[in-house]
Amino acid sequence: MAPFRPRLARRVSLAVMWLVLAGTVTVVLLSENLGRGDQVGFVAFGALLAWFCWREASVAAKPDEDGLTVRNLVVTTRLQWAEVVAVRFGDGDAWVRLDIANGDTLAVMGIQRADKDFALAEARRLAGLVAARTRTERDT
Repeated sequence: MAPFRPRLARRVSLAVMWLVLAGTVTVVLLSENLGRGDQVGFVAFGALLAWFCWREASVAAKPDEDGLTVRNLVVTTRLQWAEVVAVRFGDGDAWVRLDIANGDTLAVMGIQRADKDFALAEARRLAGLVAARTRTERDT
């Protein structure tokens, strides 16, 4: 099963990551007035920004036969299909939200409104996977 990944946010995040890395290297190599501590600080800050951009680019939801692994910006969550009650993508929502059996909701940043029609199609695909894998004998 294909993973759910944003298109626009992924492209922008990766482009910004490479710009940050290139800019950091350029500043450190071309600035003659920086001491060793300043250079280390620039590299550390650039690395932190690049890591954040990489993390944003790597958000995804990966379905398999048993469930869904949702990797958001900070936290990765594993859900069994039976735990997912509903898939919602309201007009004002930036990304898909899952209603979970314990009463919580979980954002799925792998499907983002910025991707427009592609996002709507991916939300329908996820809803179809949930419906197919949570169907009981009573539903048929």
